[in-house]
Amino acid sequence: MINIGIIGYGYWGPNLLRNFVQLSDARVVSVSDLRKKRLSKIRPLYPNVMVTTDCYEILSDSHIDAVVIATPVSTHYELVMRALESNKHVLVEKPLASNSNQALSMIEKARKNNLILMVDHTLIYTGSVKKIKEIIDQDELGKIYYYDSVRVNLGLFQHDVNVIWDLAVHDVYILDYLFSQKPKMVSATGINHLPNQPEDIAYLTLYYDDSFIAHVHVNWLAPVKVRKALIGGDKRMIVYDDIEPSEKVKVYNNGIKVKNDNESIYKWLVNYRIGDMHAPQIDRTEALRTEANHFINCITKGKMVLTDGDAGLRVVKILEAASKS
Repeated sequence: MINIGIIGYGYWGPNLLRNFVQLSDARVVSVSDLRKKRLSKIRPLYPNVMVTTDCYEILSDSHIDAVVIATPVSTHYELVMRALESNKHVLVEKPLASNSNQALSMIEKARKNNLILMVDHTLIYTGSVKKIKEIIDQDELGKIYYYDSVRVNLGLFQHDVNVIWDLAVHDVYILDYLFSQKPKMVSATGINHLPNQPEDIAYLTLYYDDSFIAHVHVNWLAPVKVRKALIGGDKRMIVYDDIEPSEKVKVYNNGIKVKNDNESIYKWLVNYRIGDMHAPQIDRTEALRTEANHFINCITKGKMVLTDGDAGLRVVKILEAASKS
């Protein structure tokens, strides 16, 4: 039985608590948050879980084996390092750190102490993204041309990171998971509409070898919530809509074929292929349940961490490059 402590009970904390308390081989011992009002909601639902406003009570508790951290990214470095120094495994909310130097220190500390360091790249544990990975690995799309994503909504505004670090990070870690090749160049533009606040609208472009390009549009000021990505290949194309209740992944047998007319260098023949669409069956298990199970299995059974510190570092490096751009 792995004893769990959860630090942070804001937007994401309740979801983490709900999933971890339902695991048969884990027990949530304590939850901390600075706001007593938030903590007051825990006792009626989970009477056996202790609450505290002091996260260091959790970090210093020798009976706690692992810590789940769901706090602002600016606090990750101190909390993760304290947890690792206290010989506790760590699952930390995305992104791993505020910069790559912090991420490297975390990775080195975890390896030195032989502890699990896992990043909450939640969407990788969805049946949708796992199915897309399977389709790409089986070469059903052929040569990949592009990944084009829109991830917008009204709020939630963050004060310590901009919209790229908050929303585009999801697409960055999905790209890192789906494709073995890594970007060779990053470009980003953005703007803030509230004085002295981070950028709330941004456009991120990642350039890869072999003419593969990824573009991500993120926005905290949109009137509707959109979570849609298009992935195009020379054989087939995918529409991934995370808001869609049933057919989240649709595979289209559409594309183009270009032929050079040898009679004239000015003539190019473009043939359009319009074929069938099918929506493959996907695993409907909640991503956080899968992720929580994976975290515990990595601790108890020595399984390889899917979203480990190295994956978190690769994502942070791209976010840094975007900020520099």
